[in-house]
Amino acid sequence: MTVRTVLITGGNRGIGYAIAEEFVRRGDRVAVTSRSGMGGPEGALTVAADVTDAASVDAAFTQVEAELGPVEVVVANAGITKDTLLMRMAEEDFTSVLNTNLTGAFRVVKRASKGMLKARFGRVVLISSVVGLFGGAGQVNYSSSKSALVGMARSLTRELGARGITANVVAPGFIETEMTAALPEAQQAEYKKSIPAGRFASADEVAKVVAWIASDDAAYVSGAVIPVDGGLGMGH
Repeated sequence: MTVRTVLITGGNRGIGYAIAEEFVRRGDRVAVTSRSGMGGPEGALTVAADVTDAASVDAAFTQVEAELGPVEVVVANAGITKDTLLMRMAEEDFTSVLNTNLTGAFRVVKRASKGMLKARFGRVVLISSVVGLFGGAGQVNYSSSKSALVGMARSLTRELGARGITANVVAPGFIETEMTAALPEAQQAEYKKSIPAGRFASADEVAKVVAWIASDDAAYVSGAVIPVDGGLGMGH
């Protein structure tokens, strides 16, 4: 198996942390970003980066390239939510979520593409969400930012596909995280009723799909949206 240099944004908790652990387990050279520059899993290099600041993203890549080599796999995972109903949503609630989740992914992918184009190889993985295409009440900002990643991946595929670079979207559904664990049991049961699989996913189940889409086995998959949602969104 080829060892790659992998960078995951927002790799200090939740799905990003699990993705980083999976790449470490596979023997790759792994770096994660967090705003504090701390909190990544054992075996990974953790660097400080704020995806809303292009200079901060550039500095993080420069550090990773110096310590681990050019980034061959980039996973744009950093994201925030500011859920509220449309009528109550301030413009800042909308623009700040897009700035992190969508424009943040653009900044990261643009910086990663430099090395990928030079190497004529790259794997871009954008972490979306089932609500990107399925929708979610109170999530006009979040679902807009996550559905836009599909257009980004498909445009990247058309632009960079001939250079050995793939771009794909992984769209998780409900995942067992601190956030879902804090929900009242009745609410958890209600959510599970709407999921054909009848359960939440583990973060590891998402991580394994991300690792596969970044592997040599998936070299001919690009512009795809892969749902990891137990059938909740049915690919929509």
